[in-house]
Amino acid sequence: MPGEVTQLLAAVRQGDGSAMDRLMTLVYDELRAVARRQLRRWHPGQTLDTTALVHETYLRLVDQAGASWRDRVHFLSVAGVAMRHILVDAARRRVAKKRGGEGLRITLDELQLDQRGMDASRQAVEILDLDEALTSLAARNERLSRLVELRFFAGLTEEETAQTLGTSERTVRRDWL
Repeated sequence: MPGEVTQLLAAVRQGDGSAMDRLMTLVYDELRAVARRQLRRWHPGQTLDTTALVHETYLRLVDQAGASWRDRVHFLSVAGVAMRHILVDAARRRVAKKRGGEGLRITLDELQLDQRGMDASRQAVEILDLDEALTSLAARNERLSRLVELRFFAGLTEEETAQTLGTSERTVRRDWL
């Protein structure tokens, strides 16, 4: 499968209109696993579920279809980062609503507590805080920021992260700790 994914990525780069759909069919289960991890960590109290997150990610990736994704790992890392941005955008909308941005009332049902005892509005703020911290880290050390995106958001292994960053697993392990 990884070789087939790389071939489809090359076809996407060359403008094959159907290659992106075939690619998504091949990696759909992997993208669902990444989305599931993301939503388990950050369930921002919205209607976005695993399938919706994968489909929204697909739409964002289609917009970048000419991008030079090198291989399966690189593509999945880009997809994981796209999911992060989707969740951050959803959190921003939620915070804007809470602050009266759309004049929406929050019902008691919307304030369901998650397993950590945190309401959805607080989770949205945490997502935004994490995004701000990553942006700040990127300004100081782009590689470390990228490492966090790949490990935390894309769910890549140490080996896959090292491959994507062009560094050793030992460096990834040391930096992650």
